[in-house]
Amino acid sequence: MSRNEPGVPVQADTVAHTQAPVRGAVGVPVQARERARQIVASARRVTVLTGAGISTDSGIPDFRGPNGVWTRNPGAEKMFTLDNYLADPQIRRVAWQNRLHSPAWTAQPNAGHRALVELERSGRMRALVTQNIDGLHQRAGSTEELVVEVHGTIWDVVCLDCGDRNPTSQALKRVEAGEDDPPCRLCGGILKSATISFGQNLEKPVFDRAVAAAEDCDVFLAVGTSLRVYPVAGLPQIAIGGRARLVIVNGEETPLDELAEVVVRDPISEVLPELVTSEG
Repeated sequence: MSRNEPGVPVQADTVAHTQAPVRGAVGVPVQARERARQIVASARRVTVLTGAGISTDSGIPDFRGPNGVWTRNPGAEKMFTLDNYLADPQIRRVAWQNRLHSPAWTAQPNAGHRALVELERSGRMRALVTQNIDGLHQRAGSTEELVVEVHGTIWDVVCLDCGDRNPTSQALKRVEAGEDDPPCRLCGGILKSATISFGQNLEKPVFDRAVAAAEDCDVFLAVGTSLRVYPVAGLPQIAIGGRARLVIVNGEETPLDELAEVVVRDPISEVLPELVTSEG
């Protein structure tokens, strides 16, 4: 299973939404990129939200893009719904095979991940909130304490009955040895990657950290996320409610584009290194 496993699609009103005036739209690409760079350069506290789009250049497919997992195979979405996973052993068997062959195990950080490390080193990174489960931000060098993994991580598995948690590598060795749906060794319960599936609650302390970071920033930078999965999609509006400026870098339109001061559509691994450069 890739790092891009989605979060729980709870109702939008679970996150405070702040009405804001329409600020702008997509401009001429070069002008938009320069404007975005100026905004980030002027910031004292930047909260970054990343989604699947930042990892596609590392070989991890997103979900909703032209070559996304669900675009190519709509039936694959069943694996990411908790009720289906619990009820159907065949779905779990397929999920374990997907985990076994996930590109996340060998993927390497790209220039976009490394650019965010440079932003952190400038001393202006408030938090790096990510919907991704691939661990590439940490592998690139982002400080563990600044990374908020709102949708969990593929690198651990957890028992859905007793809560026992262990490295995913241990479970995958059992799959390779012939266990197609390995149960928990403590209680016999169902094992699942320590990620948030549809129908599964976010961990409140983790999401509270993300909300606090959105409230306490002067620039909110949303990168590679569709901004359609709540409650995480409500974070930019929380930031705007605190008078932060919103910058969106994403290949596709998002529902919040009109609230952004600038929207950049160019490749993320090309744009982010420019955005963290304060010269000029």
